[in-house]
Amino acid sequence: MVENLPVAVIGAGPVGLAAAAHLLERGLDPMIFESGTSAGAAIDQWRHIRLFSPWRFNLDAAAVRLLEPTGWEPPRLTALPYGGELVDNYLAPLAAIPAIASRLQTGARVLAVTRRGLDKTQGRKRDTTPFVVRVQDTAGEVRDVTVSAVIDASGTWSRPNPLGTSGLPAIGEDGAADRISSSLPDVSGRDRHSFAGGRVLVVGAGHSAANTLINLAELAKEEPGTRILWAVRGGSAEKTYGGGDADGLPARGQLGSRLRRLVEAGTIELHTDFSISSLADSEHGVTVTSGDGRALVADVVVPCTGFRPDLDMLRELRLDLDPAVEAPTELGPLIDPEFHSCGTVPPHGARVLAHTEKDFYIVGMKSYGRAPTFLLATGYEQVRSVAAALAGDRAAADTVHLELPETGVCSSDAGTSCDVPAVALASAEDDSSSCCSAPEPVLIGIPTGLAHGRSGV
Repeated sequence: MVENLPVAVIGAGPVGLAAAAHLLERGLDPMIFESGTSAGAAIDQWRHIRLFSPWRFNLDAAAVRLLEPTGWEPPRLTALPYGGELVDNYLAPLAAIPAIASRLQTGARVLAVTRRGLDKTQGRKRDTTPFVVRVQDTAGEVRDVTVSAVIDASGTWSRPNPLGTSGLPAIGEDGAADRISSSLPDVSGRDRHSFAGGRVLVVGAGHSAANTLINLAELAKEEPGTRILWAVRGGSAEKTYGGGDADGLPARGQLGSRLRRLVEAGTIELHTDFSISSLADSEHGVTVTSGDGRALVADVVVPCTGFRPDLDMLRELRLDLDPAVEAPTELGPLIDPEFHSCGTVPPHGARVLAHTEKDFYIVGMKSYGRAPTFLLATGYEQVRSVAAALAGDRAAADTVHLELPETGVCSSDAGTSCDVPAVALASAEDDSSSCCSAPEPVLIGIPTGLAHGRSGV
């Protein structure tokens, strides 16, 4: 790593700020770029959503060590926070600490990352050449910043998957954009006017869909005429209903059980095997058509179809990405939801996250690409290891560990039960994991829905 230059951290969410805290402890100088107007800006958009995991799994150790001397009041560690509480009671105080605040640039959107004077094809002295981060501010001014290393913790919130099949937007999807809401709208609060008394189609089989459907059911009690439609790509909604009382995370199990009751009562109209092929907007609503010719008409469509990483800004870097899930090559097979819907994702660090591009790391939700099994606590361990690696402490970087709550539930999306007890997790560097051999809890520290990068519809 080039000395006497800062380390760029892209994103000021929980994992990005944790990365900054660990870098500071290692004597390194972070420079944090956040595209939003404040730390945790993406989470602030779903502040009305409650997390499944208690506070003790949502706090990073290095961040807490920064907060404690300030008189910060820690939350009750067994409580389940809302997204807004995560921002207001943790991320905002952390971002206000002078050591962080002086290094945090908000309204700073990263357009590209490259090596100074080198494009992707040039390899000579590449490892010893500083990085250049191209940043655009809210006024549109663009500047280049030279840094020694880059930690990309920008997440995937800005890149929702399309409604259509085959990974492509449905025909007419772009033209119906005004009828498509955000992925986690506040249907009973801030966005109520867009849903009250209307026909609402929720698309997706993950936790964001479940949360939105339940909130819509509450809205329908107060707003007669609100009709709730739910379309899933699979043949049933069992995966979304999850493990019920057997779920190791009670809040998650209760969510699925409540949703099942609403469907059985007819409050929510479920349409299975519904693969969207086209959308057609008109003054009467948007007509959403399945590949088999069935059509649903709605006033607004809620896309709970997961997310994918923004890789455009990294085009001039030499990345090693799994061809299926777009995660780092060594991590990809451990998290591929097609093969590991009931598998383990062992704790992992810098060695698993490394690319050909030396001193560049993708961490947090973005490191999982399109896979849905990300744990917030896992992201904290990732950045602890990465900070150690950048500081030259290879022993600490390679010693990865993670304590998670015991549960017999594992799933790539909605918490279906494996009916086996959790066992101790092995290190990814030990290559000791196998599908369904040691299930772990999923979606820890991630709000319902934000953890699935695969459509699941």
